[in-house]
Amino acid sequence: MALKYSRQRQIIKDFLITRKDHPTADTVYMNVRNEHPNISLGTVYRNLSLLADLGEIQRLRFGDGVDHYDADTSEHYHFICTKCGSIIDLKTDNLDHIMDIAGRCFNGEIQGHFTYFHGICGNCRKT
Repeated sequence: MALKYSRQRQIIKDFLITRKDHPTADTVYMNVRNEHPNISLGTVYRNLSLLADLGEIQRLRFGDGVDHYDADTSEHYHFICTKCGSIIDLKTDNLDHIMDIAGRCFNGEIQGHFTYFHGICGNCRKT
């Protein structure tokens, strides 16, 4: 069964496409409601969850207790600044070889991985 078009879902996705900072649902809601004041926080949460489940966006969990969202579904890694908290796309060569390394020490089947890099971003290093 095909998913019915939703104007609100499209508005949320269009907003995410313009962002590179990996916003939370609350950030999406606060920005989207500026132009669409009738949208509810629940609608934003439901549609972000649906878009992530459909693979149209990424749901990211960085250990800070909230989900972040990324419209870029290409394979890429993320850098989290431990000083300012910014989340930055890190374009690098594919690191799938770490699955082979991990698989040598594991008798199961590794099917994927999440890798986050952390440290101090360029802006914080300047200060």
